[in-house]
Amino acid sequence: MTDFSKAALAYSCKEAYSKEKFGSHPAPLRKAGEITYLELYHGPTCAFKDMALQLMPRLLSLSIEKSGVNEDALVLVATSGDTGKAALEGFADVNRTKIMVFYPEGGVSEIQKKQMLSQKGSNVNVCGVVGNFDDCQTGVKNIFQNEYVIKPLSKTGHFFSSANSINFGRLVPQVVYYISACIDMNLPEGVLCDITVPTGNFGNILAAYMAKKAGAPIGRLICASNKNKVLTDFFTTGVYDRRREFFLTSSPSMDILVSSNLERLLWLVAGAGKTREYMKNLKEKGVFEVDADTLKVLQEDIYACFADEKDCHETIRKTFEEYNYLIDPHTAVGTFAAEKYMKETDSNNPMLVVSTASPFKFSPSVSRALGLSSGEGFDAMDRLSEYTGIDAPKALTGLRYEKSRFFTVVKPESMAEEVIKFANQTV
Repeated sequence: MTDFSKAALAYSCKEAYSKEKFGSHPAPLRKAGEITYLELYHGPTCAFKDMALQLMPRLLSLSIEKSGVNEDALVLVATSGDTGKAALEGFADVNRTKIMVFYPEGGVSEIQKKQMLSQKGSNVNVCGVVGNFDDCQTGVKNIFQNEYVIKPLSKTGHFFSSANSINFGRLVPQVVYYISACIDMNLPEGVLCDITVPTGNFGNILAAYMAKKAGAPIGRLICASNKNKVLTDFFTTGVYDRRREFFLTSSPSMDILVSSNLERLLWLVAGAGKTREYMKNLKEKGVFEVDADTLKVLQEDIYACFADEKDCHETIRKTFEEYNYLIDPHTAVGTFAAEKYMKETDSNNPMLVVSTASPFKFSPSVSRALGLSSGEGFDAMDRLSEYTGIDAPKALTGLRYEKSRFFTVVKPESMAEEVIKFANQTV
């Protein structure tokens, strides 16, 4: 980050991670049995995406000023649930930026949807897409290369940017919290920490991989997937095949079949030439296979497994009953994977599991896992809080009285048209 002065970075971090936004510690550790949890959901949207998306807009705004660019940034986001709200919150009313979020209609939780549709700010827009997250993500990538959109966009005085993890600015702050966590673990000299990351788009675990390669005392990385287990199959067999059934699960932020950041890992391990060929095959054929040597290198650093819906719900119940610790479905997938890894290997390293979201963002699923007849939405949140004795975050309970501002839902082929409309709107 040498393009920025130390003072500018320090100020941006102070503003991004203030006590008003994150409480006393932005990324605290919690012990429950053999597992230590890295809680990354204490920010304004109650999900780990806040860790990057409170800082990134400030750095982007600084970059525009520093580089002398005349145009303003139009930030496009595809979300499977959490990134959208975190990006909207981070970019709302930020100087010289506009942000538009696309989410899969029917593919996010009721709370996640309410968070996005009620977002305040004069420079924000939200649009539902008939399809799944991969349709949203592909649509955004295509728009970035669409001359039909780029030419009129430049006439309105804008250039494209992204708040998804395809933007490297998303990954940099995430690398930092893994290093921070290793320091907070107080590891004895020479001891490594294994880290389990529930992941769909592979950005969060790639940040852990980069922290390890930068010298952090990290041992094995455990890549935890839900029923959409394309990554588990890849790290087990070396074959990445997106031509499979897509499942809607109780961990919607991981309902992904095309993991964008895997390309970056392959570039680091296999080089540009092989990676280019892999990505070409994925785009044209829907599948690619790495060679045996590449797979061996990948497996040295990464162990992968998945949890189905039954595993996920059982893990939520067991963790609460045994340790009085409440976790969301994504964290439950990570917990299941961590426990499986510890049983199947002889690793004596301490285990850190990344806890990515507040359980109250997914109150119906968590309630059902605990055996409650909960209802949906805010009724489920109230019931879960009453049953567990844990207060739901104010950032979520306050949504009950917020009115929705955005109502547009389009087919994937109409996304570009909506972007042009938004670009022409005056902030």
